Amino acid sequence: MDLQELDRQLLQAHTDYNVPALIKLYHEASKMSEARQDHDAACFYLTHAFVFALEYGAPEADELNRKLYERGRAHRLTF
Repeated sequence: MDLQELDRQLLQAHTDYNVPALIKLYHEASKMSEARQDHDAACFYLTHAFVFALEYGAPEADELNRKLYERGRAHRLTF
């Protein structure tokens, strides 16, 4: 998936308030940013994925928190 398609899907997921899709898409955006060595953008997207995962009670919250912790962007939480 390219950035334009990812942006389109993110906008649609926001419009639909499709939280599982938002978690997945923001996580994907983070991975794409990491691949481009844009660590600030990666953490920005990870944070969004994490917040939506927390809000939704999604099991991905633990992994997303771990990634943010490893990048020095969050405290490690216990779920």
